[in-house]
Amino acid sequence: MEQGGAREEVRPAYRGAAVPAPAVRVPEQARGEHTHGEQPHEAPRAQVRRHSVRGQVLEALRAALVDGELVPGQVYSAPVLGARLGVSATPVREAMQRLATEGAVEVVPNRGFRVAERGPRELAELAEVRALIEVPVMLRLARTIPPARWCALRPLADATVAAAAVGDRASYAEADRAFHGAVLALAGNHSLVAVADDLHRRSQWPLVDNPVTRRADLLADASEHTALLDALIAQDVAVVQSLVREHFAGADG
Repeated sequence: MEQGGAREEVRPAYRGAAVPAPAVRVPEQARGEHTHGEQPHEAPRAQVRRHSVRGQVLEALRAALVDGELVPGQVYSAPVLGARLGVSATPVREAMQRLATEGAVEVVPNRGFRVAERGPRELAELAEVRALIEVPVMLRLARTIPPARWCALRPLADATVAAAAVGDRASYAEADRAFHGAVLALAGNHSLVAVADDLHRRSQWPLVDNPVTRRADLLADASEHTALLDALIAQDVAVVQSLVREHFAGADG
């Protein structure tokens, strides 16, 4: 369970198995949510990696959102999803609450939570805001950070390529944010990194009419990371500018 209580083991949900996902903290009035009518195919297959139950549940939900296994517009209940993961509804509700504050879901009283429905316009707006924040910083860093420090980011760029190659959307989402976060961290501004990461995470949620990112799109995005890193190492500011603007222009779908 949570801090100060008996420990719970989260039952791993292996990819390919029909094991549904967890959910989001429901306020008091929603704790009697209905559990009937949900089928096994609704469950996410995300693997959980963290030691704490709450962390495992939250990461399972995040992966399920990115994978499109939690479908935009559909309602899911905490007790049923918790049972499928082998945990109580409490850590599921806490994860739901976290996702609700981020805008990924909304609480539906007496039922559970509904996955947010987003369209292309919201995705384009997020890409625009991210570009306004990240592009100037990257261009400044391109002029000031020595090649050796850029070379240290090569494993992060390679991780995005590896995840894209096998079409692992959840792993790609983590690797993608890790790469961008590491680049921005070189500016030494922790608030900048936190704000940019929140925007980045929101941009990875599925659209209502296109819940799953294609493998080809992941590969194209990953190749841009590699090209950008090559240009940064070469200290070719003109190429860096072209690549980062193209990268964010493509991020709006």
